[in-house]
Amino acid sequence: MGRLFLVTLEGKIYSCKHCKTQLALCDDIVSKSFHCRHGKAYLFSKVVNVTVGVNEDRMMMTGLHTVADIFCVKCGSIVGWTYETAHEKNQKYKEGKSVLERFKLSGPDGSNYWVSNEAQIGRSQQENV
Repeated sequence: MGRLFLVTLEGKIYSCKHCKTQLALCDDIVSKSFHCRHGKAYLFSKVVNVTVGVNEDRMMMTGLHTVADIFCVKCGSIVGWTYETAHEKNQKYKEGKSVLERFKLSGPDGSNYWVSNEAQIGRSQQENV
Protein backbone atom coordinates (compact mmCIF):
# COMPACT_ATOMS: atom_id res chain seq x y z
CA MET A 1 0.00 0.00 0.00
CA GLY A 2 1.26 3.47 -0.83
CA ARG A 3 1.64 6.49 1.35
CA LEU A 4 -1.60 7.95 2.70
CA PHE A 5 -2.20 11.63 2.00
CA LEU A 6 -4.92 13.25 4.09
CA VAL A 7 -6.69 16.55 3.49
CA THR A 8 -6.36 18.88 6.49
CA LEU A 9 -9.35 21.07 7.30
CA GLU A 10 -9.49 24.35 9.22
CA GLY A 11 -12.42 25.37 11.40
CA LYS A 12 -14.97 23.34 13.34
CA ILE A 13 -14.42 19.77 12.21
CA TYR A 14 -16.21 16.42 12.38
CA SER A 15 -13.77 13.50 12.56
CA CYS A 16 -13.87 9.70 12.47
CA LYS A 17 -14.48 8.61 16.07
CA HIS A 18 -12.17 5.60 15.66
CA CYS A 19 -9.00 7.22 14.30
CA LYS A 20 -9.75 10.99 14.49
CA THR A 21 -9.25 11.52 10.73
CA GLN A 22 -10.88 14.79 9.67
CA LEU A 23 -13.97 14.24 7.52
CA ALA A 24 -16.04 17.43 7.22
CA LEU A 25 -16.54 21.02 8.33
CA CYS A 26 -19.52 22.30 10.30
CA ASP A 27 -19.89 25.01 7.65
CA ASP A 28 -20.59 22.32 5.03
CA ILE A 29 -23.68 20.93 6.80
CA VAL A 30 -26.73 21.16 4.55
CA SER A 31 -29.16 19.46 6.96
CA LYS A 32 -29.16 17.92 10.43
CA SER A 33 -32.55 16.28 9.98
CA PHE A 34 -31.39 12.98 8.48
CA HIS A 35 -31.64 9.62 10.23
CA CYS A 36 -29.87 6.29 9.97
CA ARG A 37 -30.14 3.01 11.86
CA HIS A 38 -27.91 4.40 14.65
CA GLY A 39 -29.83 7.65 15.10
CA LYS A 40 -28.98 11.09 13.77
CA ALA A 41 -27.14 11.76 10.54
CA TYR A 42 -26.06 14.98 8.84
CA LEU A 43 -26.10 15.84 5.13
CA PHE A 44 -22.86 17.55 4.01
CA SER A 45 -22.14 19.36 0.77
CA LYS A 46 -18.50 18.21 0.97
CA VAL A 47 -16.60 15.46 2.79
CA VAL A 48 -12.90 14.57 2.63
CA ASN A 49 -10.64 11.66 3.51
CA VAL A 50 -13.19 9.02 2.49
CA THR A 51 -13.25 6.23 -0.05
CA VAL A 52 -16.44 5.45 -1.95
CA GLY A 53 -17.89 1.97 -2.20
CA VAL A 54 -20.00 0.37 -4.92
CA ASN A 55 -23.15 2.11 -6.16
CA GLU A 56 -26.41 0.40 -5.25
CA ASP A 57 -30.09 1.26 -5.38
CA ARG A 58 -31.66 1.62 -1.94
CA MET A 59 -35.24 2.32 -0.99
CA MET A 60 -35.05 4.99 1.66
CA MET A 61 -37.72 6.90 3.57
CA THR A 62 -37.79 9.53 0.80
CA GLY A 63 -37.87 7.10 -2.13
CA LEU A 64 -35.44 5.21 -4.33
CA HIS A 65 -31.85 6.51 -4.46
CA THR A 66 -28.61 5.27 -5.98
CA VAL A 67 -26.08 5.54 -3.16
CA ALA A 68 -22.61 4.32 -2.23
CA ASP A 69 -21.27 3.72 1.26
CA ILE A 70 -18.34 5.91 2.26
CA PHE A 71 -15.46 4.75 4.43
CA CYS A 72 -12.79 6.53 6.45
CA VAL A 73 -9.68 6.47 4.28
CA LYS A 74 -7.40 5.84 7.29
CA CYS A 75 -9.14 3.12 9.34
CA GLY A 76 -11.71 1.82 6.84
CA SER A 77 -14.74 2.32 9.11
CA ILE A 78 -18.00 2.96 7.33
CA VAL A 79 -18.99 6.54 8.18
CA GLY A 80 -22.04 7.11 5.97
CA TRP A 81 -23.12 7.19 2.35
CA THR A 82 -23.10 9.45 -0.67
CA TYR A 83 -26.01 10.15 -3.00
CA GLU A 84 -25.19 9.42 -6.63
CA THR A 85 -28.72 9.65 -8.05
CA ALA A 86 -32.08 10.63 -6.61
CA HIS A 87 -34.92 9.13 -8.62
CA GLU A 88 -37.58 11.48 -7.26
CA LYS A 89 -37.59 15.01 -8.69
CA ASN A 90 -37.96 16.69 -5.28
CA GLN A 91 -34.93 14.77 -3.94
CA LYS A 92 -32.44 15.89 -6.63
CA TYR A 93 -30.82 18.35 -4.20
CA LYS A 94 -29.14 15.36 -2.49
CA GLU A 95 -27.16 14.32 -5.56
CA GLY A 96 -23.40 14.69 -5.05
CA LYS A 97 -23.83 15.23 -1.31
CA SER A 98 -22.88 12.87 1.51
CA VAL A 99 -24.46 11.79 4.76
CA LEU A 100 -22.27 11.15 7.79
CA GLU A 101 -23.75 9.13 10.62
CA ARG A 102 -23.40 11.14 13.84
CA PHE A 103 -22.79 7.92 15.82
CA LYS A 104 -19.60 7.34 13.79
CA LEU A 105 -18.17 10.84 14.36
CA SER A 106 -16.40 12.92 16.94
CA GLY A 107 -17.92 16.39 17.04
CA PRO A 108 -16.07 19.70 16.74
CA ASP A 109 -15.70 19.82 20.53
CA GLY A 110 -14.36 16.24 20.63
CA SER A 111 -17.66 14.80 21.86
CA ASN A 112 -19.13 11.53 20.67
CA TYR A 113 -22.82 11.05 19.96
CA TRP A 114 -24.63 8.28 21.80
CA VAL A 115 -27.82 6.74 20.45
CA SER A 116 -29.58 7.24 23.80
CA ASN A 117 -28.89 6.90 27.49
CA GLU A 118 -31.07 3.80 27.65
CA ALA A 119 -29.06 2.11 24.90
CA GLN A 120 -25.79 2.88 26.71
CA ILE A 121 -27.13 1.65 30.06
CA GLY A 122 -28.44 -1.50 28.42
CA ARG A 123 -25.11 -2.14 26.72
CA SER A 124 -23.09 -1.70 29.92
CA GLN A 125 -25.48 -3.96 31.83
CA GLN A 126 -25.09 -6.67 29.17
CA GLU A 127 -21.30 -6.43 29.37
CA ASN A 128 -21.43 -6.95 33.15
CA VAL A 129 -23.50 -10.16 32.85
